[in-house]
Amino acid sequence: MSTLRDGLMKRGNSWSFVIRVTDARTGMSKPRWVGGFATEAEAKEARDSARVAARHGAYVDKNRITVKQYLGDWLDAHAMEIKPATLATYRYLVKHYVNVHIGHMRLQAVRPTTLSGLYRDLLVHGGKGGRPLSRATVDYVHAILRKAFNDAVRSEQLLVTNPAERAKRPRGGPRGVRVVWTAAQLRTYLNAAGPHRLSAFFRVAAYTGARRGELCNLRWTDVDWDAPSLGIKGSVGVIAGERIEGTTKSGRERIVSLDAGTVDVLRAQRRRQVENQVALGDAWTETGHVFTSRYGVPVNPDAMTALMAKIIRAHNATLPPEAPALPLARLHDLRHVHATHLLLAGVPVHVVAERLGHADPSVTLRVYAHVLRQHAAGVAEVFATAIEPGDDATSAADKGTFQTLTGPPVSKAVSKPRS
Repeated sequence: MSTLRDGLMKRGNSWSFVIRVTDARTGMSKPRWVGGFATEAEAKEARDSARVAARHGAYVDKNRITVKQYLGDWLDAHAMEIKPATLATYRYLVKHYVNVHIGHMRLQAVRPTTLSGLYRDLLVHGGKGGRPLSRATVDYVHAILRKAFNDAVRSEQLLVTNPAERAKRPRGGPRGVRVVWTAAQLRTYLNAAGPHRLSAFFRVAAYTGARRGELCNLRWTDVDWDAPSLGIKGSVGVIAGERIEGTTKSGRERIVSLDAGTVDVLRAQRRRQVENQVALGDAWTETGHVFTSRYGVPVNPDAMTALMAKIIRAHNATLPPEAPALPLARLHDLRHVHATHLLLAGVPVHVVAERLGHADPSVTLRVYAHVLRQHAAGVAEVFATAIEPGDDATSAADKGTFQTLTGPPVSKAVSKPRS
């Protein structure tokens, strides 16, 4: 055992530190030992943080709770606050990507370097069969740990600082929307989906930007034929095979306007459903949902995702070898197609955010930053043209009109693409 020096001491293969902590009730100070640090530098950093905490009366006593135990308790405590689908995802990620690697560690022994190493290992061989894990999943794991450890600092007083705040994640390429179909590609897909009984689902998804769970929750009473518009009032998820209905992701209801073509598609969907109901008689289950099985049961969100991929593959299989294939896309990518084309058309970000159901336009700005950069390329010329018109023109500024700078007026309905 080495000698104590400035509150630091090496014990076997690890380092420890000691500080004096004043008991607020008695005013007496007592020594507090904390060990288990791999290097002297780590022990010194923890000692300095502990000294600061002790001076401010925020020092936390040593606790042997493990990462696995703490995260399990944390998830149970938040079960009533987190949406069921989100909670299931949290549990899955913690079980498969956190507990198997650092679940055995004491919570108070976790350092920023611990988490940096975890993220690096997950990116290299954290997936199934030792394959790399996607950066998006690693970022999700980081977000969960940052939130959980933040509660360990502020609410539970188990940690002095949040190690996730200073953990380093390996850099990756710029993230953005994976696939954004062109208008022609979207028309191609919708034409391919046309013969299917549930083709209206994909039309509504593409022309409203609604999430799949929101559309699976949609009732006919949510359709305002006069406006025309949809009332997005809730969402649906499937947890362990059980259909669970809840609020939208933001927790807020919203109204989404409809174009004339989509209204026609919905009317046809309603007629088809009524005809099917009459033909089946007592075999039909009336639920009031817009999108159902042949027997009236609401469609499964996962089934719609699988159906979209099936339609794309079937379409590509019919193409001659020299014809370009329709790029594979997820059902959620129809939402990205909707948002991207609205932004490129000059629709203001806050309008798009409201339509998508984003709680804050900053979310839209972050997700579609690449689209906005593309749209901003000609802004300088737009401004110059507005201020310095030709001899035979009057500037927009002189007319008091600034539509060129803010984008074209937004109509109540999204226009139907021309075929």
